[in-house]
Amino acid sequence: MKKLGIILVVLSLVFGLSLAAGAAQVVKVGTNAAFPPFEYVDENTREYTGFDIDLIKAIGKQAGFEVQIIDVAWEGIIPGLLAGNYDIIASAMTITEERKQSVNFSDPYFNAEQVILVPASDNTTRSPEDLRGKAVAVQLGTTGDFVASDLPGLRKVARFAEVTDAIQEMLNGNVAAVICDNFVAIEYMQANPHRAKVVPGSFFDPEYYGFAIHKRNTELLKKVNAALAELKANGTYDQIYNKWFGTK
Repeated sequence: MKKLGIILVVLSLVFGLSLAAGAAQVVKVGTNAAFPPFEYVDENTREYTGFDIDLIKAIGKQAGFEVQIIDVAWEGIIPGLLAGNYDIIASAMTITEERKQSVNFSDPYFNAEQVILVPASDNTTRSPEDLRGKAVAVQLGTTGDFVASDLPGLRKVARFAEVTDAIQEMLNGNVAAVICDNFVAIEYMQANPHRAKVVPGSFFDPEYYGFAIHKRNTELLKKVNAALAELKANGTYDQIYNKWFGTK
């Protein structure tokens, strides 16, 4: 009986290890889920959704890992990655030289630019020069924040934790404009056509989004880049893009 018991224990351990080996790796993904249409919480399902969410899940499926989404504040999103709270940042993060000092970026997966969002009644703002002597709002720590900080002649840059709060500050009449990512501004303008509009024109340099990964995690970076390349090659990337933004 003792021998049989030992055999059963050994078999149980082997079976358990086999199950563990066959289970998909879980990769934790940090995102600031207040940035539609890239990442936000669906009001009806209460689930995380958006372009970035769909894309990182498709990358996980292609690379053979499961994705666990973790909602975090934008201002702490890179420190959270460095602390090991999650493995990837998927949050419409622009690749910049400054950020590359702290993290590795995947290959670029999206092109964007900063735009000027103004109240729908504004008929005088036609360029950044028209913002001289005025206040603008931005989301803290974003490239919109960086752009606004470099604009000459602004009276004030009001910084908010969420881009939606920056837009509300403009609608409240406390600032003249919001500087933010183009697709975020367009999403808001389309949902609220009588409240806000984008100033026509390209005034700022183009930028590129990437998934941020800890510098030590080079194997995960390779997997993400390989999966992203395959999704672009097999048409899955275009399907996700068209779902959120229409045909290119």
